[in-house]
Amino acid sequence: MYKNREDIIAARETISPPGDTLAEIIELKGISQVDLALRMGRPLKTINEIIKGKAAITPETAIQLERVLGTDADFWLEREKKYRLELAEIEEAERILRDWAWIDNFPIAMMKKLNWISYDNNILSKADSLFSFFEISSRNSFYKYYFERAYETAYRASNNSNTNPYAVSAWLKQGEKQAEKIEAPEYNSKVFKDVLLEVKTLMAEQPENYFKKLQSFCLDAGVKVVYTPSLPQTHLHGSTRWINDTPLIQLTNLYNRNDIFWFTFFHEAGHIIKHGKKGLFVEGLKHSEKDTEKEKEADDFAVKYTLSVEQEAEILESMPLSKNEIVEYAKKFNTHPAMIVGRFAHGDPSLNKTGWSLKFFQKVDLSEV
Repeated sequence: MYKNREDIIAARETISPPGDTLAEIIELKGISQVDLALRMGRPLKTINEIIKGKAAITPETAIQLERVLGTDADFWLEREKKYRLELAEIEEAERILRDWAWIDNFPIAMMKKLNWISYDNNILSKADSLFSFFEISSRNSFYKYYFERAYETAYRASNNSNTNPYAVSAWLKQGEKQAEKIEAPEYNSKVFKDVLLEVKTLMAEQPENYFKKLQSFCLDAGVKVVYTPSLPQTHLHGSTRWINDTPLIQLTNLYNRNDIFWFTFFHEAGHIIKHGKKGLFVEGLKHSEKDTEKEKEADDFAVKYTLSVEQEAEILESMPLSKNEIVEYAKKFNTHPAMIVGRFAHGDPSLNKTGWSLKFFQKVDLSEV
């Protein structure tokens, strides 16, 4: 692996085409290029280009060289293969150095800290780590596959949201890598709807192992749920998409609050229930008018499961709320007190101050997941 420009220059200067070996052998045997061309039945120009490394040694040529010079055809083919591979590696390294600024688009320091990628402190190693992470061969293939195809919706929305589309792509890709490690049964919509009622109770109780239970409940319905730490310049809450006919809910830790976490989960679940298999939904970005309508539907779905419009109206009649009233309403509606405080913080200024009401919020710490 080349580490810097000097390594590449040295490799370029020392690389030896199989023509060098051919030139040495015919010199030792006292055979001129003209004679070799005649004895092989090949044009002199072809022999000259092989010696200069401009033309490749084909299987046919290798057989002819074996007959004329007594050197195995396999030797020539292996020599040619190694030379072409080394030459391609040099040219690739030179191209990466020309395009090095592309690497700076990604939050690679954080990606390394999270153990998503590993690299040495040089441009070529950093580029190679990104190629491996995204499973691509070049900078251009990243644009073609992710920005123009797989994550095209997120790319457009990222540009509208003043977020970093490269960081968003890295976050989405990491979620897919996590999902690949999970075996899931075939998706069952009826089971998933039943599971959501169990998740609602899980939200209300929020035991210590709530995330593992959330994953287990959803997996019973054929839905994968992963937690992916947020990256700088993404500002994302979560994402939903289908991968090989299996729905994936990807959640993150933005703001580290349980009311936001649970609302996001049910929002993503709404996309699965309502919006089919083709869309990529990423929460935290600005969307087109069509996508905004779907986001509103997913929001309404989340409202239904976290604190419905009817329940909200009932609580409004008791404003301002006391601590005990919040707890009692949470029990009555099988939700978490944080969902009530979060929903009414703007309507009741007393809930938006530091104090007893804020203690209902629980920190979402999934660092050990």
